[in-house]
Amino acid sequence: MATNELKSFKRLNFFRGFRTTEKDWNEGESYHVEKHRLHNRMFHGPGLVPHALGGLHVSGRGRGELAVEVQSGYAIDGAGNDIFLWEPEIKQLNPGDFKLPTTVYLVVRYLEEFTDFISYKENLDFKGHRRVTEGCKVEWTVTEPDVNSEIELCRVALTKDVKRITDAKDPFGPAENEIDLRYVPVAGCVGSFIDPKTLWELLEMIRRSKAVYAYLYHQMRILPASDVLHAFITLEMLMHSQLVDLRNVFKLYMIILSHQWTLIEEIEQNVPQVSSQRDFANFKKHVEIAMQKYDESAFSLEFLNALLGYQTECYKFMETMFDKSLRRERKIEVAPAADTNAVIENIKVRSAPFEDQMVIEGINMVLVDMIDPLDPESEREHQWKITGERDRYRTRQKLKYPDGVVVEDTGVAFEGGQIEFELRNIEPGKDIYVVWRMDYVHGDWEAEVESNDRRLPNCICAGSDRKFRWRNWVYVVPAEHVREVTARLKMKPITADRDINVFKMWAFQPITKGRGKK
Repeated sequence: MATNELKSFKRLNFFRGFRTTEKDWNEGESYHVEKHRLHNRMFHGPGLVPHALGGLHVSGRGRGELAVEVQSGYAIDGAGNDIFLWEPEIKQLNPGDFKLPTTVYLVVRYLEEFTDFISYKENLDFKGHRRVTEGCKVEWTVTEPDVNSEIELCRVALTKDVKRITDAKDPFGPAENEIDLRYVPVAGCVGSFIDPKTLWELLEMIRRSKAVYAYLYHQMRILPASDVLHAFITLEMLMHSQLVDLRNVFKLYMIILSHQWTLIEEIEQNVPQVSSQRDFANFKKHVEIAMQKYDESAFSLEFLNALLGYQTECYKFMETMFDKSLRRERKIEVAPAADTNAVIENIKVRSAPFEDQMVIEGINMVLVDMIDPLDPESEREHQWKITGERDRYRTRQKLKYPDGVVVEDTGVAFEGGQIEFELRNIEPGKDIYVVWRMDYVHGDWEAEVESNDRRLPNCICAGSDRKFRWRNWVYVVPAEHVREVTARLKMKPITADRDINVFKMWAFQPITKGRGKK
């Protein structure tokens, strides 16, 4: 029932009185099997899936043997078949089977086998296999693999006097009698199995690293820094495209490390004022350690966290060297300050819906962003998270504003820890009015605030109200601290034993008269 032999797909259609035979049922099964194979071929392509089970990884035995060990794993061949190897296998290689010297290939093939045979003694004409077991076969071959029917797991260039097969000392240039993994196909997929916290830490490391290497290239004119900078930019774009996962992050990281090493060599040869500093020596040492770790080939989440730690230390050492230069920010024309207190008091008690553009106390305001803390998509887009909390719970309230208007809303409350989020569409040089609906009965608290890693004045929620419990609490990020098109805010309550609650959140900025939302 291969699709190139079909002109259409046909499903079973049951109706009253339909008398099915084994042919009908087998064709019904074939329909679903072929549709699944079609999906695999069209959307994933042939290759192994590195993050499934043991990733079908091939390694030397470490005993001086002519054998390799194949870990469990999952792959898809060119016909769209699912290939599962459920348990690790040791594959012995017999040189007598081949004419040496030659290159041999270890491949895995999809196999089907009829199993669970049964015959009925009441009528011997009724017999057959009740199941078709989907399996696979791993074997050595001298024929270059055909991806339509088999998946290459490794290849080895054997010499006449081969005594053992070992892991490659240089994965990018394996020697004779070493395992060569360069030509192993990888099935395509989108999305990441790396946990959100690690992904966020990666993005934060990339952001800080870009600033360092941009300075080295644009200000100090160290040309190899451009390659490092653009490697980080590319990695950042891939992460925002949801294409970075354990299946590829280590190869991507190795590209960055190789460019960093070229940068190190350039600095040592031509920039003595940098290479003579202790922080540069520490930076070089951490790059060396990271590159040495690749020889161990322990590509796991633990290894990724270790790499993240090394790279974090790298940018910190560089930041220390160029601290004053990196903190020298270009001057931005700051918009005239509005009557902040009057605007805040008006917003606090506003029961009417917030509009894209409003005039409050004579000030034109534009809505630049909005966050719904209970909408998963909104949380993801704004990197919304609560961390380190002692307690957290969702809450739905139907309460009154001071003007008597009743509003129903859902939100989240937490005690301890901190809340983090990102506001977008920001215009630098203008105040940001961060507004969130809150149940004012839980007032009388204070929180530390950071915006883009700059410490700001504390947010103080003074007073409370048991009758008219809705308020739109306001925190203003001053214009002189608004220097980017995004604002990454952190709020950490410092008042003991107080619940902080957040419902809908809005961000406003003052605009010149007649100007629309960007």
